[in-house]
Order: sequence, then C-alpha cells, then structure tokens
Amino acid sequence: MGNSALKSHLETSQKTGVFQLTGKGLQEFPEELQKLTANLRTVDLSGNKMEVLPAAIGNFLQMKSLTVNSNRLAGLPAEIGKLKKLETLSVTGNRIQQLPPTVGQLKALRTLNLSGNQISEFPSGLGTLRQLDLLDLSRNQIRSVPAEVSELQAIEINLNQNQISVLSAEVSRCPRLKVLRLEENCLELSSIPPSILTQSQVSLFSVEGNLFEVKQLRDLEGYEQYMERFTATKKKFI
Repeated sequence: MGNSALKSHLETSQKTGVFQLTGKGLQEFPEELQKLTANLRTVDLSGNKMEVLPAAIGNFLQMKSLTVNSNRLAGLPAEIGKLKKLETLSVTGNRIQQLPPTVGQLKALRTLNLSGNQISEFPSGLGTLRQLDLLDLSRNQIRSVPAEVSELQAIEINLNQNQISVLSAEVSRCPRLKVLRLEENCLELSSIPPSILTQSQVSLFSVEGNLFEVKQLRDLEGYEQYMERFTATKKKFI
C-alpha cells in the first residue's frame, strides 16, 4: 500500500476517530497510527497478515473498539490491559492459544470475541469484567468448562464447536447468563448438570450436535422449569 493512501487514511482518521484498513496484506501494525493515540476510538485491521500486536497498543487510551479478525496473531500483548475504555475486542480467526492475565483489566469490555483460534483451556481471570455481555469462544479446542465460570458476568457464552466433554455445574451460578451455546461438542447427556435447568437464569440452552439426542433433555429434572424461562423469553420478542 502506498504512503499517500495511508496518509489520506490517517488524515481522515484524525477527524473521525476511526481507522479501518482491511484485507491489505499488512504484516505489522501501522507505526504511523502512533500519531493518533489521542484520537482513535475504533480500529479495524481485519484480513491482514499481522503476527503480533505491538506493546504500543496500550497507548491508545481512547480506544473503544479493536478488531483484528483473520490475521496471524499467536497472542495479545500484556499492554492491552491499559485500554480502560475498550468495549469491543474481536480477534476471531487467528492463532491465539491463551490470553494475557491483563485482559481482566478491561473494565469497560462488553464483547470479547475469540472465535476460531487455538485456545485449549477455558480462559481464566475474566470474572473481573463486570460489563461483559458476550463471550464468544466458539471454534476452539476447549475440552472442559471449569467451576471458575460462575464468576463470569456474561449474558451470552458461545462455546459451539469445541471438544467439551466436561461442564461444571457452577455454570448455573452465572448471575446474568441467559444464553449458553454448546452445539457440536462431546457432551453426554449425563454431563449436563441438572442445575442449569433447575436453578440458572439460562433461557436458551443450545446443545445440538453432541453425543445425545436433544429431545432426551426432556427426561432431565428441571426441564419444565427451563421451558418456562425459554417460553417467557420468546414472548418478549414476539
């Protein structure tokens, strides 16, 4: 990409607070963006070939949305935790295996999308994200959902297309969880904690494509209580 094109992009971004440069084959984070650390609120660098995000990402203190889908990122820098205004972090389709603990410092974060990476363990330390609405971990290699999940404030957790065979009953204690997606995993019917049906707030529990027929859920204790929540939620949207 020519310097003049990048320059005009930067000039526009200075006025709008938005920098979008997708599918341009960028191999590294544009250094020139450092001039805009006080302005930028939205950055989208999806569909490039970046292998790392620089530590300097932590200087963009006004940033509210960072999207770097479909790159070659193997991880995120610890400095990402400095982005106290960040509401959306989307890094789908990369090569990330784990998150730095500092992600737990993103106090304004509402959406964390990690779909299509190489994460094999459910990320820890996300219970501090009190504003989190959506956690998307679909299309990874996660095998179990640990008890620590109960600390999450998320309204929706998407774990579709992992390798999950163990689901902690503590998931039923998530205080705001309404939608739990577990399609195409390795769950047996006996792995489903009844407390999700009897005690949780979950009103959409999606488990198609596991090692049992969905209709078998009807045989579990608490299915009728779950269906009451499901039906009540549906009525709100009709």
